[in-house]
Amino acid sequence: MPRAAAIIRAGGLVAFPTETVYGLGANAFDAPAVARIFEAKGRPTFDPLIVHIADRADLAHLFTEGALADPRIKLLADAFWPGALTIVAAARPEVPGLVRAGLETVGVRLPRHETALALIRAAGTPIAAPSANRFGRLSPTTADHVLEQLDGRIDAVLLGEATEIGVESSVVALDADGPVRLLRHGGIPLEDLAHVLANHGGIVAAAPTVQPGVPMQAPGMTESHYAPMVPLLLVTTAFPAGVTECALLAPDRATLTHLEGLASAAGANVHASVALSETLDPVAAAAHLFERLHELEAALIRRAVPAARIIAAPYPEGGLGSAIADRLRRAAATPQ
Repeated sequence: MPRAAAIIRAGGLVAFPTETVYGLGANAFDAPAVARIFEAKGRPTFDPLIVHIADRADLAHLFTEGALADPRIKLLADAFWPGALTIVAAARPEVPGLVRAGLETVGVRLPRHETALALIRAAGTPIAAPSANRFGRLSPTTADHVLEQLDGRIDAVLLGEATEIGVESSVVALDADGPVRLLRHGGIPLEDLAHVLANHGGIVAAAPTVQPGVPMQAPGMTESHYAPMVPLLLVTTAFPAGVTECALLAPDRATLTHLEGLASAAGANVHASVALSETLDPVAAAAHLFERLHELEAALIRRAVPAARIIAAPYPEGGLGSAIADRLRRAAATPQ
């Protein structure tokens, strides 16, 4: 840990586990170090970063006094911090513009993963950290996933307890007027946020995507995102025409059996198949989503299967399932 903290203080990049996915961290107030994150990931500069803190007192260095006066910050922090919630509010001018993608706001999260908290405390600074992957690719939930995509591009990878939630944080924006806006589905279900905010203006879901090149208020809002290198197709009824080589992904065992039947009837060769959980358990499914996608991607690439596709059944909406469904939709979208 001391070595990793020293790398952060010296302007380097360290990948580290959180309870959601692995993050790629740099000193949030060191603009050249933050620029290295964008370079390492191939990330467009219109996509803002989330700043991770280890103590609520650090909010005074990130949010304006006016933003901190909003009682909803304390309400949300009391309910969900430490945890998988990112709060977007007006930023102090000291926060580098690159962190904010040139916006007047910044997203902040207090994680609950002990390794992440220890790194932030040891470094003595808030850490800006998107997911530790190449831009638009599958998010990493293990150190091996990080190295597959970023080996040679970053300075260190911290090992720690496994990621628990498996999908990124939920992101909410606090505006001076109007209800809280949900910018990204994630580890805190919309229903839980709505319950906490019911007597404080409520919450509404913002438009799920933005136009290419337009600054985003939160990461993960591009139409195509979280995608494996092998094209992924979402299937609701009929098996996709023309697909002869594939791997299968389903929400549960029963749906996987149905999907396997469709593939067999279509004459497709199935090289690997997995269910996210046995009985439609969204907690288990979220925890394993990116891991299973990495496995299917690797199986098809390792076998050099020509024109292969990952065929996935959609995940039911509601609760944590909405975050899983969102990731699968974006993974299946055509890159812009």
